[in-house]
Amino acid sequence: MTQQNWRGHATGMIVPIVVVALWQASAMLGWVNPQVLPSPLAVLHKWFEYLLPLTPYDGAAGSWLVWAFSGELMIDTVGSMYRVVVGFAIGAGLALPLGLMMGSNKRIYAWLNPLMQLLRPIPPIAYIPLAILWFGLGNAPAVFLIALGAFFPVLMNTIAGVRQVDGIYLRAARNLGVSERTMFIRVMLPAAVPYILAGVRIGIGTAFIVVIVSEMIAVSNGLGFRILEAREYFWSDKIIAGMISIGMLGLAIDIAMNKLNNYLLRWHRGLEN
Repeated sequence: MTQQNWRGHATGMIVPIVVVALWQASAMLGWVNPQVLPSPLAVLHKWFEYLLPLTPYDGAAGSWLVWAFSGELMIDTVGSMYRVVVGFAIGAGLALPLGLMMGSNKRIYAWLNPLMQLLRPIPPIAYIPLAILWFGLGNAPAVFLIALGAFFPVLMNTIAGVRQVDGIYLRAARNLGVSERTMFIRVMLPAAVPYILAGVRIGIGTAFIVVIVSEMIAVSNGLGFRILEAREYFWSDKIIAGMISIGMLGLAIDIAMNKLNNYLLRWHRGLEN
């Protein structure tokens, strides 16, 4: 990482550090009710309690790795990520081929676009009662809601990417006498990849938002479930610890997606070297 990048990251940390310092000072001076807004140190203490197993490691109950990943936070994180991965895979797996067909075929687009535009504005949260009626409780309704949340960003970006291919590329390919199949595979699809990856990035973010909401209703573990449980017992420190965990996990996912996009689009952004 270059010195300029380090300087940019350091600059970005100034505001969070100032906010945390003011928060801690307000708690120490008694300006806020600790039951409503606990201090950052109390939240940090609760976060470590949430992260680590309740039983101490004695070296005899199993390997260190199994012990380290038996904390409540790790179990909830694994549960949430499982639902996100499965739901996103289903939603994106359906949206990508449908978006390619709608973007490349005007007749399919004319038939399906009105239905897609009718369903797209409906938030996945509105499907919660139906999801519970259809699938009951557990992972199934959560996965269904996540798939819905991921479906439309990937679909709409894929359609836009295929339909907005530069006409110069299409005319050049036709002048070279390529077939429609070759046109789609070698010209339209590569030109649409930046749009598709942007849709994938948005879809993953949406899926992560939906999983938190769905876990507050349909399942018995996960980060969303743990925040709702903490609310019922008025554990403000654990609520904030859970929120921080969600933010850290979401940031890690977004950074990973950004690096993946940069890697896959080296040819598009001139980053080959």
